[in-house]
Amino acid sequence: MVGRIIRAASTLSILWSKKNEFNVACLASSFHFKFFEYLTLKLTKFIIVQQVCIPQSILGTDVLCQAKSGLGKTAVFVLSTLQQLDPVPGEISTLVICHTRELAYQIRNEYSRFSKYMPDVKTEVFYGGTPITRDLEKLKNKDTCPHIVVATPGRLHALVTEKSIRLNNIKSFVIDECDKVLEAVDMRRDVQDIFRNTPHQKQVMMFSATLSQEIRPVCKKFMQNPLEIYVDDEAKLTLHGLQQYYIKLDEKEKNRKLSDLLDSLEFNQVIIFVRSTQRANELNKLLCSSNFPSIAVHSGLPQEERIERYKSFKEFNKRICVSTDVFGRGIDIERINLAINYDLPNEADQYLHRVGRAGRFGTKGLAVSLVSTKDDEEVLEKIQSRFDVKITEFPEEGVDPSTYMNT
Repeated sequence: MVGRIIRAASTLSILWSKKNEFNVACLASSFHFKFFEYLTLKLTKFIIVQQVCIPQSILGTDVLCQAKSGLGKTAVFVLSTLQQLDPVPGEISTLVICHTRELAYQIRNEYSRFSKYMPDVKTEVFYGGTPITRDLEKLKNKDTCPHIVVATPGRLHALVTEKSIRLNNIKSFVIDECDKVLEAVDMRRDVQDIFRNTPHQKQVMMFSATLSQEIRPVCKKFMQNPLEIYVDDEAKLTLHGLQQYYIKLDEKEKNRKLSDLLDSLEFNQVIIFVRSTQRANELNKLLCSSNFPSIAVHSGLPQEERIERYKSFKEFNKRICVSTDVFGRGIDIERINLAINYDLPNEADQYLHRVGRAGRFGTKGLAVSLVSTKDDEEVLEKIQSRFDVKITEFPEEGVDPSTYMNT
């Protein structure tokens, strides 16, 4: 118990040291609980997710949580799994599955950051597009074998199939963006095979910004009497502090309008969403030639280059990023305060994940969608109906920066 209190106190020191990263690290020790109650009263709305989830997750309860983008869901499972971790050399005790390599990389970094004062804890990330021999080398060596594995389903399933990874000591099984992981038949099949290779007695936690009524029973099949937390009603999954507008125009006018927006709007960083890798490359080339230095991130890039470009954008080396939906879920880049849908997504839920890149953690933000076809108009109607929100036309006079820029 003493060891756990020390680890939790170390975690708290990290949390408290970063102004924009207040996360409630509720401790297993009842001695600290009143202190944490006091702290949570001082924190902003996104702490509600952690205030509800963390005490139960630390006790080993299965958790199914739906909450909007930017409300600190990642911190819930990172902190609670670290709090429960008793690292044993050569044993993997925590498994985190997510659907993209960028998200896996980001989650690994969160574990590294929060375990800064837990030097014995090792975390590794495994995903496709890189030589599997590297993963095998790390796993077979007791000194390099991680205690926490963050992975995409395909690579993890390959390691399980080859019997190169031992999951018989798993105590925490986590799926981030679980609806995306489990709605795809191939990913769900991989996850089921992986799940069957873990012990029956373990904690299962699943998180997402969107959990439809249809996917919830699928998630609960992996769980035993889970704590179900739906922070907002499904019909009201809007993003507080985020202004949302649309612009109607012809397809051929998009490039000029985008240039006008980038010229006239103030922003820290902007992410521009397109529908395909080809359009991402073409638009990125056009922006660079028009004196808008940008970077493109999409699934057509070699894996290591994708990660390098993601790091470059996150570290503020570039202010403009053109992306497909590979950046549409879970990616946390705190300086983004402008999201532009150059192409609207096909589904309303994906719109929420896209624009959720701006205005995260309760901050302000601006989202602008370019509408050029009848299909776009139908998607816009679905978005407004689905989320009970009114998206208005972009004002001719523009938008006052003070309404979406944090001072």
